[in-house]
Amino acid sequence: MKELKFVCEDKGTRVDLWLSERLEEYSRSYIKKLIDDGMLLVNGEQVKSNYKLKSKDEVLLRIPDPKPLDVCAEDIEVPILYEDEDIVVVDKPRGMVVHPAAGNYSGTLVNALLGYCGDNLSDINGVIRRGIVHRIDRDTSGVLVVAKNNIAHEKLSEKLKVHDIERVYAALVYGVIAENQGKIDAPIGRHPTDRKKMAVNIKNGKRAVTHFRVLERFKDATYIEVNLETGRTHQIRVHMSYIGYPIIGDTVYGRKNDRYGINGQALHAKKLGFVHPTRGEYMEFESPLPDYFENLLEELRQNR
Repeated sequence: MKELKFVCEDKGTRVDLWLSERLEEYSRSYIKKLIDDGMLLVNGEQVKSNYKLKSKDEVLLRIPDPKPLDVCAEDIEVPILYEDEDIVVVDKPRGMVVHPAAGNYSGTLVNALLGYCGDNLSDINGVIRRGIVHRIDRDTSGVLVVAKNNIAHEKLSEKLKVHDIERVYAALVYGVIAENQGKIDAPIGRHPTDRKKMAVNIKNGKRAVTHFRVLERFKDATYIEVNLETGRTHQIRVHMSYIGYPIIGDTVYGRKNDRYGINGQALHAKKLGFVHPTRGEYMEFESPLPDYFENLLEELRQNR
């Protein structure tokens, strides 16, 4: 049983909404279920999910230990860029979910890694996230580092926390960006009305910083390189949409009817650089642009 304690600095907000804005890893419906099950105390008393918080309220949420979930190893081929006794660097294909979740218990990167590495994966994040240090979206392709043991996992996670891992993406966005480079510094949190989405959330979001550089301009699109300083959920997609240049193919944060029909966002994790968790040497890995991305670039160049 995990216990999370907070002291409310706001007032007048429903406690379920207030908690969901601070606990991005849990859905609002799950938090409401915990409250309905009596797992929430405010100032030592059980309250309902619609309880309006008061300033200085002491909030305690109990989260039960997850039920064991058996994730099966599967024979799924995933390109391996590098491997040693501590880490595996993979080139995740577009369309593959990183780890099992509701509705996706097979065909994920974790299923493939279990088939490839067996038990040689870290278990810090539990059964369903064996080896997973960081994630990219299902429809984002590119480089990921996976930990084969807990020592490597802890050291890589610490480097992520202090922003000491270089993550560079290639993206195609709608609109012509006039500046050659830019920085987006805007906090990201849960969308205030759509809990499945993220959004720039000034009040309750966590700091998020994205750097971009223009590589090529087209008639109504721009090819950019993006460097992540932080790593919030959907960060690049949210930030580029926020400044008015949504990623091509992203129908969640961008245009609902995508003219290019690429079935997913034009976003690729092309470079990953980090210090090896046990040997201490700097390593850098690159993934070439996938065919769909190259084909879209060529189409844009021909129509320029």
